[in-house]
Amino acid sequence: MSTLPERVQLSLRQRERTNEVVVRIIQLAIVVMFSILYSLATKTGHAAEFQPVPYVLAAYVFLSVIGLIWAIKAELPSWSVYCSILFDFTLLYSLMISFHFQYEQPASFVLKSPTLLYVFIFIALRALRLEWKYVAAAGITGAIGWALVVFYVTSIDPENTMITRSYVQYLTSNSILIGAEIDKIITIIAVTCVLTLVVNGSSNLLVTAVTEQAAAKDFSRFFDKRIAHNIRSSQEVLEAGQGERRNTAVINIDLRGFSVMAASREPSQVMQLLSAYQRRVVPILQSHGAIIDKFMGDGIMATVGIDDDETPFSRKSIEAAEAVLLDSKKWQDEEPLLAAAGVTNIGIGVASGNVVFGAVGQGDRLEMTVIGSPVNTSAKLEKHNKVLHSDCIVSRNTWDNAIKEGYVTKLEPQFLKTTIDGIKGEKKIVILKV
Repeated sequence: MSTLPERVQLSLRQRERTNEVVVRIIQLAIVVMFSILYSLATKTGHAAEFQPVPYVLAAYVFLSVIGLIWAIKAELPSWSVYCSILFDFTLLYSLMISFHFQYEQPASFVLKSPTLLYVFIFIALRALRLEWKYVAAAGITGAIGWALVVFYVTSIDPENTMITRSYVQYLTSNSILIGAEIDKIITIIAVTCVLTLVVNGSSNLLVTAVTEQAAAKDFSRFFDKRIAHNIRSSQEVLEAGQGERRNTAVINIDLRGFSVMAASREPSQVMQLLSAYQRRVVPILQSHGAIIDKFMGDGIMATVGIDDDETPFSRKSIEAAEAVLLDSKKWQDEEPLLAAAGVTNIGIGVASGNVVFGAVGQGDRLEMTVIGSPVNTSAKLEKHNKVLHSDCIVSRNTWDNAIKEGYVTKLEPQFLKTTIDGIKGEKKIVILKV
């Protein structure tokens, strides 16, 4: 346990604590059932004046309630679990021994009690903690306890031990067959050994599962939630070279003047600024259905419609760009870190079309990415904002498709046909102005 990461240890302790509460609830249910059965059972005319059974049951109820409250309130230390195991069997065997006093029967009457079966329930209960040491402790305590009960029964009356070698006499009277009692002890030990092996294997699987779950949760933060979900739920092993063609929109966003500013600041300040910027932009993109493809320093690349062919990707991509652009005008007042650094202006480029979406990389190092003309066009449109002194440029085909999808602009559009560095010929674009 101590070799596992702290977050894994915490998760396992939480599971153990929950299971311990379940154990306590079951224990309480058992003693309540004991009490109900005792109250309903017909009392013989030979019952002794002093009846210890109610007192034993009352003590059991009291300790079970205390244990349950303790388990709910705090994480139980190991010694308390061992004490609980000892109390369980002490009270159980005390209850069984009390029968022969209450009903004024020979001590061997105790060995005929079907209450012994609850020994196996108490051992199985400890398996819920998924720690073999508690199962082993319960089994050893149960076996030793029963051996002591047998010793008590055979030694309480030295002149009449009631020991027999006849199996028939054993079944039809209060006689004691030592071999039968040894069989019971062996059975208790055998069940304990089997459960110990099962619990040890299950515990190892649980540790592995929790460790992998924690790792998957951490690594999924490096992917968009929907991409991470698709990877986890995929029926096929993800390998480099797998890909699909999709129609999608690509958004590229970049902070103006960030590189110059970063060169003169401490690394921690640079990362704080990036965090403040991404904290504003990423939720807006995701709220419009965009999937974050990658972070490139102060640049963000996102796609819309890559995970769903029915998504109106052109409309939603422009709406996302609009929302980010409008929000950036509030940074001067709402983001003091960005305002003080003088990086409240952004550039946005939006393009759409057919792309290839899939895994690239080699061996154990893979990355999900999109490849295609819209990716390059979007990046070049974003950079062209510097030339036109604009904030957001959308390719004309994306704009026209968005209108067909029901897009209604909130900003003033400006339609141009211009040459863009890296793109052959003139390109029809739409500039969005606040």
